[in-house]
Amino acid sequence: MADEARAPDPRTPPPPPDPRRGNLRVSGAPKKPPMIPWSPRRFITILVALFVLNWLLVAVFAPPEKRIKVPYNPTFLGQVRNANVKEISSTGDTVKGEFKETVKYKDDSAKGFETEIPTFANDRQLSQLLEDNNVVISAEPPGERSLLQTILFSFGPTILLVALFIFLARRAAGAAGGGGMLGQFGRSRARRVEPSSQTVTFADVAGIEEAKQELLEVVDFLRNPDRYRKLGARIPRGVLLAGAPGTGKTLLARAVAGEASVPFFSASASEFIEAIVGIGASRVRDLFQQAKDAAPAIIFIDELDAIGRSRGGPGGGLGGHDEREQTLNQILTEMDGFDTDANVIVLGATNRPEVLDPALLRPGRFDRRVFVQAPDAGGREAILRVHTRSVPLDDDVALARIAQSTPGMVGAELANLVNEAALLAARRGHERAKREDFTDALEKIILGAERKVLISPEDRRRTAYHEGGHAVVGMLTPGADPVRKVSIIPRGLALGVTLSTPEDDRFNYSEHELRAKIRVSLGGRAAEELVFGESTTGAESDIQQVTRIARGMVERWGMSEKVGFLTVAQQDGQSPLLPGAEPVSEATQELVDAEVRRIVDEEQEATERLLSENRERLDSLAEALLERETLDEADAYAAAGIERHVTAPR
Repeated sequence: MADEARAPDPRTPPPPPDPRRGNLRVSGAPKKPPMIPWSPRRFITILVALFVLNWLLVAVFAPPEKRIKVPYNPTFLGQVRNANVKEISSTGDTVKGEFKETVKYKDDSAKGFETEIPTFANDRQLSQLLEDNNVVISAEPPGERSLLQTILFSFGPTILLVALFIFLARRAAGAAGGGGMLGQFGRSRARRVEPSSQTVTFADVAGIEEAKQELLEVVDFLRNPDRYRKLGARIPRGVLLAGAPGTGKTLLARAVAGEASVPFFSASASEFIEAIVGIGASRVRDLFQQAKDAAPAIIFIDELDAIGRSRGGPGGGLGGHDEREQTLNQILTEMDGFDTDANVIVLGATNRPEVLDPALLRPGRFDRRVFVQAPDAGGREAILRVHTRSVPLDDDVALARIAQSTPGMVGAELANLVNEAALLAARRGHERAKREDFTDALEKIILGAERKVLISPEDRRRTAYHEGGHAVVGMLTPGADPVRKVSIIPRGLALGVTLSTPEDDRFNYSEHELRAKIRVSLGGRAAEELVFGESTTGAESDIQQVTRIARGMVERWGMSEKVGFLTVAQQDGQSPLLPGAEPVSEATQELVDAEVRRIVDEEQEATERLLSENRERLDSLAEALLERETLDEADAYAAAGIERHVTAPR
């Protein structure tokens, strides 16, 4: 239980310092100077600053001369006759020059000017007029920049950008140990969490006590490694956490780091994969080097199957993916290359251990496997207690009862349940979360949110009989799960729902109980055909469930006498954890299909016979649904006129 978990004893002395490394737990190994993180925003900022600097240089050291455009006559010729033109230069018919005194034309005034000579003007008369007034005729336009200035200020931005990239290249080469610009990509992106920032301990982990016990040894080794070394023991170098999504694998890894008070390096396996071959392997080397420098430490790699898939297996293509396989090879090499006193433990998490490469699972790498299972009723209650620490609960909230009504839920789903209940309580203005808030939140999660859709009376009546068929068959079939709620209010993608849950946690099903599940799924379609004489599309999900159960009985669980004690279902992969099935012959596949059809036909006939014999109960339950729309467990059994038999928990 979570309440019984203890925090680390602060009186426990730290391990003695390593004479070769010093007290790594306090000071750590010498670190490289921290680098300023690089980002596109930083690059754009520097680029804009360089352009602004270039503009300022041009404006200060070589400001462009102001010129006004004046007409040839009377302004230009008049200024020449008045001896106010100092010098000119011409390019084609364009004349540029400078007045001796400032001239105002329209709203502008300046000494520099520009004008156009008409094609019909007399060039000889103009030349004579300029000579008579001592106007200097230059070969270059007055006030123009020199060639050096033109090159400098025209190519200034380019020069600055080249200098910037040279600086970045040298900086990246120095930071990556000579790796050049690509060296920066080879650095690990793992997030490092220091011991002082670790707030998660085993007290925050509940419902998976077996997995916690497996990891206590890892924590004790990180705290007191000499105790094991004196006896010649070696702690597992890698621990694989395997389990369904949401069972708490990542939380367990963080709790191990929190209990041991060591640095925690966290990374997703997909972060190692890049388009450039070799980058992933470089990041793996950098990650393991950082962990060794900070030892004792923990490396956590989430979703390990992203790079740990069996080489040459499904998804690898012809020869596999080069970058993924190189990354996997580097991980294998690094785990093999650990020093015996490195004090670095690798924790990996995956939802699919069956697809992992066998080399990862051999002793010396991930040589310990911890299966994180879904919690039982007691575990779910402990998880609810952890997540309701900060949620004020009303007196009518019984966490034990909520735990019993949530079979199969894992820690993440229970955390979501508590959050949804708190949101509902706040929306309804409750000062404390009430039982009805948890009930409605559970219905929303399992059944889906209510939809406000307009349904015709005929479809509404058909839905009532469909859900009533499921409920009546579930109430009358031995081995079926009790009916908890029946509703014809549209939720999610369904027009109605029938909720059935077992009395206690189930980890094993008999053939009799599986056939009962098939009958309950067939009850909706059978009721429609019995009452209306035709079928509709509303039984799509029922057909899928019936097919899945019947095919599993034949292909996976050996519940067919003709097929026998054989596994003929294809698996995603083959490994020591879950061997896959060999391909079957066409004759065997035909036999499998025939057996699946036989099981479904037998149960369909039994379901139709059961509903025909209990037509009055079906009509009574359907009428109650049409009147009240939703019936809880007691009201549903009462409306159908069936006595509820409570079986003792197993």
